[in-house]
Amino acid sequence: MKAMIFCAGLGTRLKPLTDTMPKALVPLAGKPLLQWQVERLRDAGITDIIVNVHHFPDMIIDTVRRNNGWGCNILISDERDQLLDTGGGLKKALKRLTARSNLQEPTAILACNVDILSNLDLRALISSYQSPISNLQSPMSLLVVSQRETQRYLCFDEHDRLCGWTNIKTGELKGHDGRHLAFSGCQVLGTDVLERLEEIPDDKFSLIDFYMAICEKQMSNVQCPMSNLKAYIPNAFRMMDVGKIDQIEEAERFAESL
Repeated sequence: MKAMIFCAGLGTRLKPLTDTMPKALVPLAGKPLLQWQVERLRDAGITDIIVNVHHFPDMIIDTVRRNNGWGCNILISDERDQLLDTGGGLKKALKRLTARSNLQEPTAILACNVDILSNLDLRALISSYQSPISNLQSPMSLLVVSQRETQRYLCFDEHDRLCGWTNIKTGELKGHDGRHLAFSGCQVLGTDVLERLEEIPDDKFSLIDFYMAICEKQMSNVQCPMSNLKAYIPNAFRMMDVGKIDQIEEAERFAESL
């Protein structure tokens, strides 16, 4: 399995730090956010990683090179000309990864956000995707979710299949309502869903909108009425979104506790 780390965001909530550096290089306990993510992936056995860049891209590229990828093979997907959102960013990264690896088709990808720290057991996540208990085949995507409180939720049916998205503050609902679970920014995308991703004509789009399109299409198909985009709910899950400048000290303590 290969991995992608989303690093192209502007990091506006981390100003003034991100006035002079990309969010991915904001230091926590002596290590940049990107290094924390790379080392966790490496410890889980994933050493082929692609990183997208936009804000201060050369700083990320130089840091990766100086540190020899922290023991991993890190490719760069350059978005300095235009931010492509999560779906578009992954789509472009897949083209780069496929060309570099001479792959005939995309392999499964573990994708995560650079600014979200957690105690997630990545090996258990990968194992759950590769050896599902309740299905004869792996899900199209396995989305790491939890019951934490937020404003935006993914909606799942009684079989933990994705069926919608909602913003409880505004009342907006896409797809169908269901059990509300908060997305962690981490997911495993299988080959089937990655092939569909490459067929999207747009360059810029979000993965959530892409998932909602899959749900809508599958739910209207009587031969395949339900989504195979599944929830993964880890036990004793703890996570922190390193999103605000006044949270840096707390984030450092959190990172060191993992």
